[in-house]
Amino acid sequence: MDNVGATARPALWLMISIVLVALNLRPSMAAVGPLLSAIRADIALSFSLASLLTMLPVMAMGLAMFFGISVSQRFGEQRTVVASLLIIGLATVSRLFLDSAAELILSAVLAGIGIALIQALMPALIKSRFSDNVALCMGLYVTSIMGGAAIAASFAPLVMSQTGSWRLGLAIWAALALVALLFWLAQRRAIPTLDAHSSRNESFFGNARAWLLAVFFGLGTASYTCVLAWLAPYYVEQGWSEQNAGLLLGFLTAMEVVSGLLTPAIANRSHDRRLVLWTLLALIIGGFCGLILSPQHLSLLWPCLLGLGIGGLFPMSLIVALDHLHSPQRAGGLTAFVQGIGYLIAGLSPLLAGLLRDQLGSFEWAWWSLTAVIALMMLMVSRFDPRHYARHIH
Repeated sequence: MDNVGATARPALWLMISIVLVALNLRPSMAAVGPLLSAIRADIALSFSLASLLTMLPVMAMGLAMFFGISVSQRFGEQRTVVASLLIIGLATVSRLFLDSAAELILSAVLAGIGIALIQALMPALIKSRFSDNVALCMGLYVTSIMGGAAIAASFAPLVMSQTGSWRLGLAIWAALALVALLFWLAQRRAIPTLDAHSSRNESFFGNARAWLLAVFFGLGTASYTCVLAWLAPYYVEQGWSEQNAGLLLGFLTAMEVVSGLLTPAIANRSHDRRLVLWTLLALIIGGFCGLILSPQHLSLLWPCLLGLGIGGLFPMSLIVALDHLHSPQRAGGLTAFVQGIGYLIAGLSPLLAGLLRDQLGSFEWAWWSLTAVIALMMLMVSRFDPRHYARHIH
């Protein structure tokens, strides 16, 4: 029993450290939406330009995915995470001193690069260290990412109202990076060293199944990034206060956390994930239709449906990708490709929604467009039959 406890303890500390690191991967974006009207009152920002605060870091995350695994192989997972947390922390705290839209956007891009380096290596590390519970641990990791968004969306307006400064509402989240950094450094011996050579030269650019997985992840994440950027401003335009709109976004991301924990646990019972995926997509369609047709009535139900759908879809998209390969290194390479292409696709959605808002005067057209995208994804799910995975990726 002592040996089991001795083995389990480092694994537990590693998982806690992964959770704390993951909490840092969204606040730099999630805090912006609820504070947007205050930022726009101080800095000249159109909705299209404001969309860059979500779009560019997501695009940076996509591009950095492609060299993220190479960086972690060259410098090691330990140092890569440390450097990434420092980048995120510095980019976040720099917002105390910003005076222009360009500086604000630059801070968002730098944070996006730090986020991407962590996201590129984590799936392989989890599959290697927690091979018997990949779905559950991926669920916990991705749920923690969304938990960071929930915390920032809910409390950034509160920080601003208490201090009178939107800059502090954006910058205070650097404290999360400091906590994660201290925990990560404290248990570095528990981190496995992955075999760098087995995946170094493999490219998935020529594989049709890898592209299908990447497009599926990207379209699903497009809903996440668009809601993150524009749900709070949408409700401010409906007459809500920034505080209440931020709390509504916080409620939605809290539902994402619940779904991110429960959905992988439910999906873990079967290797065929399609029924779970169809259910999640149906929830998202219901949420978007409610936002458009009845935003003021049952106003907690629509974010609840969206949060449950999006929150489960995010980890499940990565879990389906991991299901295709047994080797942690190759599966890590595949998920880095999937996230790289996926985030480039997803990064466009806040910009397109911002353009639609500027041209047509309402976010409703963005919600309708995303509803059509989710309907397309329901057709794509039928391709994810686990009996045929080996045929698509050898």
